[in-house]
Amino acid sequence: MKKEEKAARIEKLFSRLLKPEKRQQLELLLLKRLKQRKADLGKMLGVMTGHWTYEDYFYRYYHGSFKVYHTQETTTQAVKLLRELLPERELNLSFEQIIRGGTGKEFNSRHNQNWDKHTRPMLEAFAHAKFMIEMAVRYADFPKPPQPLPSGYAALLYLFDLR
Repeated sequence: MKKEEKAARIEKLFSRLLKPEKRQQLELLLLKRLKQRKADLGKMLGVMTGHWTYEDYFYRYYHGSFKVYHTQETTTQAVKLLRELLPERELNLSFEQIIRGGTGKEFNSRHNQNWDKHTRPMLEAFAHAKFMIEMAVRYADFPKPPQPLPSGYAALLYLFDLR
């Protein structure tokens, strides 16, 4: 990363810092929306853990099949759902970078010559999106922010830079 890019990233990170009161307000709103969208989140988690997605996507990677590119569709759907949980906040910059690296790609037969470079980011993006959906389902029934924070819940807060 170039010096200018690093500086811009650091500036963006600092611009996303919130006062404790605002962060607490948004966390409560997130918990409310997790409850409201629990059925949608559960359905997405079911898709993401199902045979024709989770199992098949990884199989397609190891098999060297272009069908691994279908991973991107599920990842994009999951990220859309995550964004809808708290549209007041942008998603974490690192998460966004992982998602960008693993979506929006079209199959090209030349990719076979450097298979890992082109396809592993798709599985990485899928895995991170799946993790966040799973954490959203797991913690959707919390009546209030937990103390101490479970790691998965803290990661979910980081998704929205609320930690």
